[in-house]
Amino acid sequence: MALSFILSLLLGSFSLALASRNTTAGCAIIRPPRDGGIRYRGLTQEQIRSVQVLPVDYEIEYICRGNRVIVGPKVRKCLPDGTWTDLNQRSKCLLPCARVWTSLENGRVTVHPPGPAVEGTILHYSCLEGFILVGRNSTQCTKLGKWDSPKPVCHYDRHYTGKKKLYIGALFPMSGGWPGGQACLPAAQMALDLVNKRTDILPDYELELIYYDSMCDPGEATKLLYDLLYTEPIKIVLMPGCSSVSTLVAEAARMWNLIVLSYGSSSPALSNRQRFPTFFRTHPSATLHNPTRVQLFQKWKWTKIATIQQTTEVFTSTLDDLEQRVKEAGIEISVRQSFLTDPAVAVKNLKRQDARIIVGLFYETEARKVFCEVYKEKLYGKKYVWFLIGWYADNWFKIKDPSINCTVEQMTEAVEGHVTTEIVMLNPETVRGASNLTSQEFLAQLMSKLGGKNPEETGGFQEAPLAYDAVWALALALNKTVGPLKAKGRRLEDFNYNNKDITAEIYRALNTSSFEGVSGHVVFDAQGSRMAWTLIEQLQGGSYKKIGYFDMTKGNLSWYGNDRWIGSDPPADQTVVIQKFRYLSQKLFVSVSVFAGLGILMGIVCLTFNIYNSNVRYIQNSQPYLNNMTAVGCMMALAAVFPLGIDGLHVRNSQFPVVCQFRLWLLGLGFSLAYGSMFTKIWWVHTVFTKKDEKKDKRKQHLEPWKLYATVGVLLVIDILSLMIWQIVDPLHITVEKFTKEAPKGDVDQLIEPLLQHCSSEKMNTWLGVVYGYKGLLLLLGIFLAYETKSVSTEKINDHRAVGMAIYNVSVLCMITAPVTMILSSKQDASFAFASLAIIFSVYITLVVLFVPKMRRLITRGEWQSDQQETMKTGSSTNNNDEEKSRQLERENKELQKIIQEKEERVSELRNQLSERQALRSRKRPTTSNQNHSSPSLPAPQNDPRSLLPPPGYPLPASDKHSLPPTFSNSSTLYQPDGKINRNNCHPGRLQLLYK
Repeated sequence: MALSFILSLLLGSFSLALASRNTTAGCAIIRPPRDGGIRYRGLTQEQIRSVQVLPVDYEIEYICRGNRVIVGPKVRKCLPDGTWTDLNQRSKCLLPCARVWTSLENGRVTVHPPGPAVEGTILHYSCLEGFILVGRNSTQCTKLGKWDSPKPVCHYDRHYTGKKKLYIGALFPMSGGWPGGQACLPAAQMALDLVNKRTDILPDYELELIYYDSMCDPGEATKLLYDLLYTEPIKIVLMPGCSSVSTLVAEAARMWNLIVLSYGSSSPALSNRQRFPTFFRTHPSATLHNPTRVQLFQKWKWTKIATIQQTTEVFTSTLDDLEQRVKEAGIEISVRQSFLTDPAVAVKNLKRQDARIIVGLFYETEARKVFCEVYKEKLYGKKYVWFLIGWYADNWFKIKDPSINCTVEQMTEAVEGHVTTEIVMLNPETVRGASNLTSQEFLAQLMSKLGGKNPEETGGFQEAPLAYDAVWALALALNKTVGPLKAKGRRLEDFNYNNKDITAEIYRALNTSSFEGVSGHVVFDAQGSRMAWTLIEQLQGGSYKKIGYFDMTKGNLSWYGNDRWIGSDPPADQTVVIQKFRYLSQKLFVSVSVFAGLGILMGIVCLTFNIYNSNVRYIQNSQPYLNNMTAVGCMMALAAVFPLGIDGLHVRNSQFPVVCQFRLWLLGLGFSLAYGSMFTKIWWVHTVFTKKDEKKDKRKQHLEPWKLYATVGVLLVIDILSLMIWQIVDPLHITVEKFTKEAPKGDVDQLIEPLLQHCSSEKMNTWLGVVYGYKGLLLLLGIFLAYETKSVSTEKINDHRAVGMAIYNVSVLCMITAPVTMILSSKQDASFAFASLAIIFSVYITLVVLFVPKMRRLITRGEWQSDQQETMKTGSSTNNNDEEKSRQLERENKELQKIIQEKEERVSELRNQLSERQALRSRKRPTTSNQNHSSPSLPAPQNDPRSLLPPPGYPLPASDKHSLPPTFSNSSTLYQPDGKINRNNCHPGRLQLLYK
């Protein structure tokens, strides 16, 4: 609905703009294709019928009726020139024909025109070598959605004497995160050429490679896998590279009974036989790096490492395996960061958390992004060691990459000294294997195949021997299955995606493979993975140097001792952290303490004054004992300022909980005494003066002071009990808050960790919530009562207005201070200043408002001299109250007179209207009598007294004696000679009409 409304506004404003400028903008509505319609996004049916022009960038979508499909552009977009996109391509709704005709086993199908098989599509069929086409070589889709001829088949030609082809479907990443296909594809083609020339391996067959560029992207690989499986010819084996792509292919392959043999997948997850039952790989699992890394950590005495990974399955599973291994070795992974495409945040987090020994797991293209950020964050040098994967190109950090903004010099500086672990992928021994080539001869032929390209700039050059041996492993396995299949009356060329027997024979042959390849001895374990040695290298002076080997099967580390560091020794695995406590500013503490001391002195003066003049009538009428409680509570609250400022600088840790108790009890009881006494006064005034009139006098005569003191006592007892329960159940103790580490000045490998002591308990928030909730309700209720009694005047408590003003100020300050101090708890100076100043201001305001006016009155008027003067002043106060009531009655009398005058004017107006209506009726009567002469006589109606009454809502005629109620006829009795209205003369009937 919101989208429709916005679009309606857009279209409306667009139409107005058209009318005002009289220019062409937008596109006119076009007709839908036959047997189809148009979906207007965001428009209702009413809007579609009313709109003639659609705005620029608006999109429409064609839809077809029934099972018809759209051929041509399905979506069109309005261009700024007023035309729709792809208007030169016509969109049609056509019936589709069965897709099974579009594929041919052991043959090829050509579709004309290219696209979906719909009305008018023509298919041309042809068979592969060694097969004969049975049936028509072409068919056409009719307008009824049916093919005009049966589907042909390709039968095996018994008289064919040539080699039969077996097809391998391969995905080589020529670009993307790991462009390994750049060298692996030529290596695989070299192996195929040698295999096809051998007369002792598959003499009756020829292997052919059908490959696509997967770009190391699972999304692209999904589309290509679909093409491989659903287009002829049938593939007998799939060969993916890249772990993410191999995961996708291997999981789907079992549905087609296909063997998957990978040459460049290192993900540990691929070793799961339940998930990938037909998967093999000549590339060892990435988990082979982890034992080597753990061995190096222990060699250099590192117990704390960090990791950063690209978010892909291969690196996630590798890191999970590493985490398990380092845990068993007593090594901690302190930081674990990951990223999808942009590593900036992850690198910053490594810097922020002081990572020193960092294991990086990512593809080559992402490695350049990572180390560009490493350079920016200065996360390199003598304090840091990076562990990377060793299968990058040797000059990977020198390759220009438009996705980064770092120069080659900056990248070279950032990567200097990092360590790589790499699976040994080239046989170091001079041995001729199954291909009759040594590893060096293979490299020479591969270089020739690459046309002299620089190996360092060729992706997958290190993995090329694995791709070469993968083809040989497949050829030898297929060759091994020929005999067993022949014994069962089967042949390799009989393979299809439903034949499990041939797949099982190929699986057994691969699982028992064992031969010498150019990458070393090739043998698969129970999970289809391969074991190998690990090579350890270090980047020294811009080039990689071998510093050792590790044999995981024997746990043997061969060390050359030529490792080199920017510092004299391997760096430490963490920064030395010095803890330093933060203490309150002593200048601030002294300054606030002075104000608190002055406030306590002021409280003593006020208390002394109140006690000394307690016999004075004016002081007695202000309930001096409650005022004394207020003064004592204020002094206790001010006394709480001193323990608030005491921290570990002044007392030992063992004494700190006692200071915490003093803070809590002084502040809690001080608040209860000071605020509770003021709250009691205002509560009593509200209770007495908001009752009915008949009860007021009775309540005025009886004010029992013990009830006031009992109220304060109840509030005090509640506070004491709650604080006691708190301290018994969950006593206060010291907690230490840790802050972000700070680097000292100079190039010192140290960090300072600030600490701050707090008074806390296990369930501090719960206790504070209870206390703040209870106190907050009291504060809100006090504000309400002060507001309700602001106009009340009484002799018994003559300072309740001052009390209300003090309650306002205290409540506002408390409600602001409580949340703010909780927010500022980590800033000791700000928190102390805010809390202590709020206490001081509250106390000062309370003492000034309550006691200063009394002092001033007694000093200026001398009311302490005699009780007679006090009595006279009290009487004067009473007279003042009577005068105020008299003025209020006069105002009410004037308001009533105004209302009566308005009603009389309304009555007069209604009388005039009634007179006019009666005059109009009297003029119409002669006309009515004339009409009665010409019409039949009718009986005269009886005069009903009610018929003479005016219509409802109108007053009676002026001539009627009862036209004016007695209340109005004698309204003058409402006025008294002195201009005042006497309430005793107001009859209830009069008042009812008066306010009607």
